Amino acid sequence: MLPTGIHFKTYGSEAGLLKTTRARVWVALLVAGLALLPLVSNDYLHGIGTQMYITLIAVLGLHVTVGIAGQINIAQSAFVGVGAFAAAKFVEFGWPFWVVIPAAALTTGAVSILFALPAARVKGFYLALTTLAAQVLFPIVVFGLPPTWLGGLVGMPVEPLTVAGYAISSPMQLYYFTFAIALIMTLAAFNLHRSRFGRALKAVRDNDIAAEVMGIDVLRYKLAAFFAGSMFAGVAGACTAWFLQFVTAESFTLFSSVWYLGMLIVGGMATPIGAILGVVFITVVQEGLHEIASAFVRHGDASGTIFAATNVALGGCILLALIFEPRGLAHRWMVLKNTFQFWPFPPR
Repeated sequence: MLPTGIHFKTYGSEAGLLKTTRARVWVALLVAGLALLPLVSNDYLHGIGTQMYITLIAVLGLHVTVGIAGQINIAQSAFVGVGAFAAAKFVEFGWPFWVVIPAAALTTGAVSILFALPAARVKGFYLALTTLAAQVLFPIVVFGLPPTWLGGLVGMPVEPLTVAGYAISSPMQLYYFTFAIALIMTLAAFNLHRSRFGRALKAVRDNDIAAEVMGIDVLRYKLAAFFAGSMFAGVAGACTAWFLQFVTAESFTLFSSVWYLGMLIVGGMATPIGAILGVVFITVVQEGLHEIASAFVRHGDASGTIFAATNVALGGCILLALIFEPRGLAHRWMVLKNTFQFWPFPPR
């Protein structure tokens, strides 16, 4: 919805992501602010920002599979783990980062196809159970393989990231690296909505029978939805491997998969803006609650109970989002934006 007086002369301008000069200016200011943020913050905030960008990439992949295609996936953390182990192995081979990242993404996408095949016949709760099998099998496979392959119970060390011969190891450097990767993946997620592939996924999500009648190969697009969403997870896994410099199956749990899905629910499934808002909101709330718990620890109070209460509070955020705003924070943002654009007239 645009204010009166804005007209488009070409289809390209109408289909653009940023349709007005004001929108382009605001986005440019946001990107510039995030780029300048490390100059006025400390290493702790650099680490939080890096982790948030990695999480955003994973949640954007979940947005592709769940939000656009309507295929339930509660194993995104396992697919992030596949990408992390694949990246760690490719780094051992001496591959450069610009080869490791797409190779890890393709490897993760190929693995996801094995668990996406049941999507041809089941949906909803049963599909969720199928993806749960991927999450359960992930640590079993890692621990069961010979230790020389994926490290077994111990895990795998990862060599520091190198770009053009320079080691990227400081928190600020990792912040800028993951920031750049997150920008690229966010742009890809936004453009996916405007592509033929994205429109086909939405048709499958809305009514797979009607989509098949219109000539859409439903099975192929369901598999492609898992493949595309898992490629995002593979990129997030590669960044995680360099961020932690050590990968183990215990870092990619069902708990993380549930939080990925919770972030998407809180933010809104229908648009990448929802993934961004959900990740930012949950991260800020989580870190704020951890700071409060840490303050009680310093005073010698019951820290275990307080840290456990943070998970209860975060779960409450998801419940409140489902009850009072099922379309997520993205819908609240659209209402606020329309109110600003059409002031003093109330939006409808």
